[in-house]
Amino acid sequence: MKRRLLLSTPLVAAGLVVLPRLGRAEIDPARATTFIQSAGNELVTAINDPRLDLPTRRDRVAATLRRTIDIEGTGRFILGRYVRQASPAELAEYNRLFDDIIVRNLSARFGEYRGVRFTMGRSQQRTEEDVLVSTIVERPNTAAFSLDWRVSDVHGQPRVVDVIAEGTSLRLTTRSEYSAVIQRNGGRVASLLEAMRNQIAQLAAREGRG
Repeated sequence: MKRRLLLSTPLVAAGLVVLPRLGRAEIDPARATTFIQSAGNELVTAINDPRLDLPTRRDRVAATLRRTIDIEGTGRFILGRYVRQASPAELAEYNRLFDDIIVRNLSARFGEYRGVRFTMGRSQQRTEEDVLVSTIVERPNTAAFSLDWRVSDVHGQPRVVDVIAEGTSLRLTTRSEYSAVIQRNGGRVASLLEAMRNQIAQLAAREGRG
């Protein structure tokens, strides 16, 4: 694939989308803030724990991210109208690949070397169904950066449905990129799956070098 997927970079790795409004319940800002603070504390504890080797740290970070983010719902929204065009086998593989990409890229965003700090900022109610929780992530020898987490009630539980990295919302950009990959390849969902597999291989190679 000539054009790199946006999810190939850590900045856009967290390209999560807001789910359709139907079925969402109102979420309290305090609940959303507590949810993100707890998840952030889990992440930095796993990364900074001197007793854990790198594979174990990665596994714990991945488990926290999967509990925090509505990965399946987000992935289906990003795929958009192509959900209906994908075969059951293609959709199952897409869900698996999207999960892997999101987890690998967000893990890289936080970093894998000890010394990570996670600072809470302000929280604000954007709609009755969405609360935006601001955070700052600091890593050794790297400039601090902001991550804002949009939290909604998903099936009765708070979940992250969008991430704003350094002031840029990534939900629409990611959906546009995925759609462009499919359109450039004759509307074939299989072409996106191939690009995603290639991206995962590159991410795995990078992790191996780490």
